[in-house]
Amino acid sequence: MFKRRTLLALLPALATPCVARAQWQPDRPIRLVAPFAAGGASDLIARMVAEELSPLLGQTLLVENRTGAGGSVGTEAVVRARADGYTLLMGSQATHATNPALQRLSFDPIADLAAIGPVAGVPAVLVVPADFPPRSLPEFIALAKARPGGIAYGSAGIGASTHLASALLAQLAGIEMQHVPYRGTALAMQDLIAGRIQMMMDTLPTALPHIQGGRIRALAVSTTQRNPTLPEIPTAAEAGVPGYEALNWYGLYAPTGTPEPVIARLNTALAQALAKPSLQARLAGQGMLPLALDRAAFTTYATADRQRWTDLVRSANITPAD
Repeated sequence: MFKRRTLLALLPALATPCVARAQWQPDRPIRLVAPFAAGGASDLIARMVAEELSPLLGQTLLVENRTGAGGSVGTEAVVRARADGYTLLMGSQATHATNPALQRLSFDPIADLAAIGPVAGVPAVLVVPADFPPRSLPEFIALAKARPGGIAYGSAGIGASTHLASALLAQLAGIEMQHVPYRGTALAMQDLIAGRIQMMMDTLPTALPHIQGGRIRALAVSTTQRNPTLPEIPTAAEAGVPGYEALNWYGLYAPTGTPEPVIARLNTALAQALAKPSLQARLAGQGMLPLALDRAAFTTYATADRQRWTDLVRSANITPAD
């Protein structure tokens, strides 16, 4: 399993060496597909990256929200697009790791998409209603063991990262909880605040305003080290669930077959964008983590992550018809 220290390194490691030939220069706008709805983490990250990449490439990056099938519709649209550098994907753990574990796809996102480079990792945070009795993860686990199936947790839907992160916690902690899937995290968060459900493993950027507002309480973060945005909140591993880690990662992709000079140019521009203090501050302000992996290591990471979640889906008997 990858540790956070393997992900946090100097950002320039992202870039691949430049070859001694003329760089590709786009001569028209580039379409960046975010395969999830506007307002979510995928959309947010895509728009931040597009804003920083546009001046570096000398062309506008137009973000297109192409939703459906948990991100598979937008992903397939990029897979089938012309491999010329003018159609890109903001890929993620969902598009490359969990969807293949849950769906029969007509394509292989890892084989059919070329990695340009990773962008960020988005931690999850275990949150409960503000007035829920457990004040720590050990207390939460103790209550769950005392009331098997008596704690309901919400998610953005079956197979969503919020679902699988909670299922992994239940498996490793040896507890049984009731899953309540919603059509998105916003509805689940409303019920969590109201106390109609008792727990959610939400992404940190979307949970943070509610934590800061005192409407919910954080018990643990999903990464192997504490998050600078919530330094007082322990990791799940240090709070009593050894081996627990769930990181929803994002990266930039192009259709396989895109010429190497095009990929190299986009990779270099992405590395330059991620090195900008302005983008680093925006990502950090949302609790997001840099993923400093070169292209080959990023593909290896995505492949291992897919196997990890496939194993969980099988062992926990999670299906789209759950």
